[in-house]
Amino acid sequence: MQCKNHPDRKAEYFCDSCNTPICSDCAEEVRPGVQRCFQCAMLHSVSEVGSDMLDRRDKASKKKATKKKWGPFQYFLILSSVLIAVMWGVILFGGEPPPQRTVDFAKKGRILLFMVDGALKRFAHYEGNLYPDKLIELIPKYLYFRESEIAYLDRLSYTKDSRKGYLLSLSNPKAKGMNLILSAKGIEHKALSNEGD
Repeated sequence: MQCKNHPDRKAEYFCDSCNTPICSDCAEEVRPGVQRCFQCAMLHSVSEVGSDMLDRRDKASKKKATKKKWGPFQYFLILSSVLIAVMWGVILFGGEPPPQRTVDFAKKGRILLFMVDGALKRFAHYEGNLYPDKLIELIPKYLYFRESEIAYLDRLSYTKDSRKGYLLSLSNPKAKGMNLILSAKGIEHKALSNEGD
């Protein structure tokens, strides 16, 4: 049998792909013991390179799909989460204690008067424009007083009034001064005589 490309030479091999008889000059050894003609060897090498490139591209796209890029939003989320955690740590485990109220109501009667007036207005706002029968009803929902401070409410004079809602004043105002009478309608001043405490 003669070589397909060289009719004057004897064929020594058959192409592994197209089974064409070829001589030793036309044979391409693709693997040990496997011979192909030039055209089949070229086609197979091109197709192997192409399939190898496709495999590489698939692997690269899979890597990209699994590898997520971090953007500004992810960094913002991490930073804000850390800041929130730090703030909660300070709130729960440290930081300065809340400031303690240091008003001496025995000496500062007018401060007490205006605090209770504000509590009465909150009571009316949330209770349908009604006022309590006694000042003790304001505690603790509308007026925060410690157990030791509740007795200071006795220093105030409180009455419900049909026209003004309520009348609130100090029970024993200082002599030669003005007595403040607070109501839902506003503040009244009443001059005191020399007989007060």
